[in-house]
Amino acid sequence: MEKTFYSNGKLLLTGEYVVLDGATALAIPTKYRQSLEVSASEKEGIHWKSFDEKGAIWFEEIFSQKSLKTSNLENTFSKTLSKILCEAKKLNPSFLSEDKGFSISTKLDFPRDWGLGTSSTLINNIAQWANVDAFELLKTSFGGSGYDIAAAKNDFPISYKLKDGKPEFKKAHLPWDFTDQLFFVHLNQKQDSKEGISRYRNTSVDRKTIQRISDISNKLLACRALSDFETLMEAHEAIISEIIKLPTIKKQLFSDYPNTIKSLGAWGGDFVLVTGNEMDMDYFRKKGFDTVVPFGEMIF
Repeated sequence: MEKTFYSNGKLLLTGEYVVLDGATALAIPTKYRQSLEVSASEKEGIHWKSFDEKGAIWFEEIFSQKSLKTSNLENTFSKTLSKILCEAKKLNPSFLSEDKGFSISTKLDFPRDWGLGTSSTLINNIAQWANVDAFELLKTSFGGSGYDIAAAKNDFPISYKLKDGKPEFKKAHLPWDFTDQLFFVHLNQKQDSKEGISRYRNTSVDRKTIQRISDISNKLLACRALSDFETLMEAHEAIISEIIKLPTIKKQLFSDYPNTIKSLGAWGGDFVLVTGNEMDMDYFRKKGFDTVVPFGEMIF
């Protein structure tokens, strides 16, 4: 028995933080993804290996098939993975009930520090393997709004929101003829989304502000001019900056860049979306930000 599952990475274009409180967000799945390969093993237990984008093993562990526990309590990822497997088992008691052991390998085709969803792609892959609802598995194991699970499942942009705590999403058409003027620049560090959410939870956001973000997300879906796109993105940055009491990334790092810079997801790390042309990207490279991905290379 061999099975392979795939899940897409994600980027959140709008709605960071406030998507947790019902704002409409715009998310895009990426061409970069993670796979999970399952095969039967003569050895007892669950033999797990995780490979990075260069084919190197970055995690290896053996889990008890009965308890799904690990003896390596010092390793944070071991404990997290054990919890995900245990929660999947609760959702589907027949999961991993066979007598035989398993050999598992996961493979990323993007660097782990890119922040494209190492955890969400893993959760969605395990949910497919366990035949359980990925949103439920996320809720009981890791938490979050679930937009990343919606992206993991689909090959098209998504308009996403939580209604009464339940995910609602639909395919979004991006009528942007200017995507050759959009680039993703990595900030050379991975941001802890849990830390960002914790900071956000200490703030107070009124319904009017949440609606303003939803309006921006919806207006972007009717946006045909780059200038209008930039205006909307800059308005979004200003609103989130006010909410979380942090200066925008542009003010912090790139104040003399002439075009728009928009944070994606938790502020302070991972990718930002920038507008400009290929020559403009030399501005970031000269500052040491060498990972610059054109819009068309990142998304479907």
